[in-house]
Amino acid sequence: MAVVHTLVLALALLAVLCLPVFLALILGADELLDRLACAVSEWRDARRERRTIKQLDRAVDAASLTRDIDLTAFDADGRPPIEEIAADLRRLAGQRLGIAGRSQVWQCAVLRAYDDRLRLASQRLGVAEHLAELEGMDLEIERVRVEGELTAAGLSLPAAPSGLRRKQRGG
Repeated sequence: MAVVHTLVLALALLAVLCLPVFLALILGADELLDRLACAVSEWRDARRERRTIKQLDRAVDAASLTRDIDLTAFDADGRPPIEEIAADLRRLAGQRLGIAGRSQVWQCAVLRAYDDRLRLASQRLGVAEHLAELEGMDLEIERVRVEGELTAAGLSLPAAPSGLRRKQRGG
């Protein structure tokens, strides 16, 4: 009889100790199910994307498309070297900072030249850019993104000149 009481007491103690775990499982089941559903959905989307890419690879034979292209034309001497593009970007960046007191035509010309040089640098360093397709605030955001990508690719672009930073800090 004492063994039965001890066994019942041990089971009751185990039930009391496991009660918080069971409550947490019950209360958190919806979160676990949601996470599981999201993971399955992401896996399914990735699988579908990989399958589509494989189908495209089979449908388009890239080697046959590029076989007749002369890749040496891309290294033509007519293009400016990256060092020259970087110097132009630094010069134009300085002119962009002093744009406020200038005419609208001058402002547009400087920004257009800056964007052209950003495009050239992006092409040379293999950075994707969409400067020609955007305008307004979207274009400004794209400029900042491209400048960051070019900097990450190793191109040295200037920050605001030190005199401007001192004025902004109040010194």
